[in-house]
Amino acid sequence: MPRYDVAIIGGGPGGYVAAIRAAQLGLSVALVERDRVGGLCLNWGCIPSKALLYSAELFHLLRRSQEFGIACDNLRFDLGQAVDRSRQVVDRLVRGVELLLSKNGVIVLKGTGRLQGRHEIAVEPGGQTTEADSILLATGGLPRTLPGVGIDGQTVIASREALELRQPPASIAIVGGGPIGVEFAYLYRSCGCEVTIIEMLKHLLPQEDEEISQQIERALKQQGIRILTSGRVEEISHQQGGARVAVTVDGRAEEVRAEKVLIGIGFAANSEGLGLEENGVVLEKGFVRVDDHMRTSVEGVYAIGDLTGKLMLAHVASAQGVAAVEHIAGLETPQLDYEKMPRCTYCQPQVASWGLTEAQARERRGQVKVGRFPFRANGRALAMGSTDGMVKLVVDAEEGDILGYHIIGPEAAELIAEASLGGTLEAAPTDLAWAVHAHPTLSEAMKEAALDADGRAVHFWRG
Repeated sequence: MPRYDVAIIGGGPGGYVAAIRAAQLGLSVALVERDRVGGLCLNWGCIPSKALLYSAELFHLLRRSQEFGIACDNLRFDLGQAVDRSRQVVDRLVRGVELLLSKNGVIVLKGTGRLQGRHEIAVEPGGQTTEADSILLATGGLPRTLPGVGIDGQTVIASREALELRQPPASIAIVGGGPIGVEFAYLYRSCGCEVTIIEMLKHLLPQEDEEISQQIERALKQQGIRILTSGRVEEISHQQGGARVAVTVDGRAEEVRAEKVLIGIGFAANSEGLGLEENGVVLEKGFVRVDDHMRTSVEGVYAIGDLTGKLMLAHVASAQGVAAVEHIAGLETPQLDYEKMPRCTYCQPQVASWGLTEAQARERRGQVKVGRFPFRANGRALAMGSTDGMVKLVVDAEEGDILGYHIIGPEAAELIAEASLGGTLEAAPTDLAWAVHAHPTLSEAMKEAALDADGRAVHFWRG
């Protein structure tokens, strides 16, 4: 029976990054993956969805082409061709990950891994077993559904089926107003679909700063998307040509009829059938309980990514994977702060954030001050014709540290990197304001928001 320093179950962005980092540290590594490396994110999540969203963004821009002096005739959105391109992007990245694993000497075992003790994994089919000094669980998550609602893959679909649709439906009801629901709403509305989003909480993107959530709602409504917030789905029933969704909104009954219903309410841990509880691994609400070093309740067994339920984002899984294997290798690793992780939504306008919302900051710190800068006052945004949105900074009024960065607008997902670096370096608004930003760039909005926190914005008058 082969024995390794580290054996990893799951080859997603947590597992494969952990495998490569472990190999860099001189450890022998086996990676068990039942499908293609890259996991849900690369194959059926982050990457194909962003490829499709970029197609939607280009189509939306081309429809405005006359504003930019460009004439376009017979413009149409070919969703099937966009899907084909998205799969090509996925295939290329999968091959790249396979090559990286090979070059780093990681042994990839095809099959479904199951914990069979603190140092042993069974790989099915075939019954092959692998031993390791340390085992890392990285099996990711599975799409959640509503109680009593079955996903048939035809009328009622999840994100995977949505990423394979080659013909846009005439109408679609999207249950869930988080990042998944909002992104698909933007995509299908760009295709000309009638789109309704049903969100149980008060606002879309309910984990974001409330001011940002309100702005994305306005932007999506302007695009013709119907939004039902504070809406509870009571029943989804099939009917000829689609489905009927019975919804209660603030105590009143509503009905949404659509050709398709997309369930986009997030993910649950993929923890079934792994032999966890049988081997003493403690679960909490289906998620694996871990400490700051990603250790489970069983010595020598670690867990990362969506399986832990800490923050279900690919880059968080990667960071956890690095933290876990560096701890296995005996290195000192800083504790991950999940509130200080960038969060992005890739509709248009984009939304990105880091740290605390204004409400959270006021609750925890008391007195805060807020700096804002609208993109309509930014030269680069005006040149691009993308002026919706703003940058918002939440600052501790006494200590002066930036508690939260919030962006809605063009390239927000790229701009948030400055917030992540600033947060890591504990930058204050004065640091951000003193840093020279190239002109004209969207990033100048970050500098101006920092200046505005102290009432010193140059290119915008609050009044």
